[in-house]
Amino acid sequence: MKAFAYTRADDVDGAIAALAASPGAMVLGGGTNLVDLMKLGVASPGLLVDVGRLPLTDVEETPDGGLRIGANVRNSDLAAHPAVRTRYPALSQAVLAGASGQIRNTATTGGNLLQRTRCLYFQDVGKPCNKRVPGSGCPAREGVHRDLAVLGHSPQCVATHPSDMAVALAALDAVVHLRGPGGERAVPLCDFHRLPGDDPARDTVIGPAELVVAVGLPAPPPGPSAYRKARDRASYAFALASVAAALDVRDGAVREARLAFGGLAHKPWRARVAEDALRGAPATEASFAQAADAELAAAEPLRDNAFKVRLARNLAVRVLAGLAAPGGEGTVS
Repeated sequence: MKAFAYTRADDVDGAIAALAASPGAMVLGGGTNLVDLMKLGVASPGLLVDVGRLPLTDVEETPDGGLRIGANVRNSDLAAHPAVRTRYPALSQAVLAGASGQIRNTATTGGNLLQRTRCLYFQDVGKPCNKRVPGSGCPAREGVHRDLAVLGHSPQCVATHPSDMAVALAALDAVVHLRGPGGERAVPLCDFHRLPGDDPARDTVIGPAELVVAVGLPAPPPGPSAYRKARDRASYAFALASVAAALDVRDGAVREARLAFGGLAHKPWRARVAEDALRGAPATEASFAQAADAELAAAEPLRDNAFKVRLARNLAVRVLAGLAAPGGEGTVS
């Protein structure tokens, strides 16, 4: 562990000021990802700004029928919140599918969105990695990439974003509220995380000295929602592929659909092509499969991860079929 300075912020403005005054400073929330990266030598901040005690811990109703979730709401509290469980079940299921109970008790909403990839090459400082050291290369493309991206990757990076929660938030049209030296701004969750392109070191569009202060959810989409995750073992594993969906079926036809994939790309992948294909289509497994195939036609799998395309397709069909069934409760990971 390298030496670093530490300060605990008393308020949001104080945290922003500390970040602005020390380029290279990093934010410490629950610490469930950042502390690990520091131990591995991947992250070496000169200053840690502890925001864990800022009063950003409420889940509040908004005038439009949605919710505003403070950045410091713990994952366990978010999953258990009555409004989340009843009105946004896909979000509750997604949070419960991630990590362990102990980690969920510590991890925060803002930190969950900002967690880094678990790509083996990113986490090993003895290996090249464009995300960690720009220009050093991406050995994962020819090396170990079974768990990595099949959508939206580039020659520079094939890493995947690890969050379950963010996938559900993408399907639910969530908005990330940021505050920085220039004031507060709102960024749609689907635009908050970046594809790697030529600059894979940047995971998000967050600017210098900006802080995630909340996540906003609009009123729940019509119809039931659900989240399902495929992984190598039943718990404590990141997604090989995951699906968050909401489906509104009337008279046997799809009136509205929301669909997002996780585990397939550098960011939660909102499946706009599939959604367009589903609107007005019969609510059948054949329609769901055709829509998923249309979305996943853009996939560019590598040598060892082509199975993820079919896995994601089958997950999408299963989740959508569950939502379309009588009762429409969907499935839990």
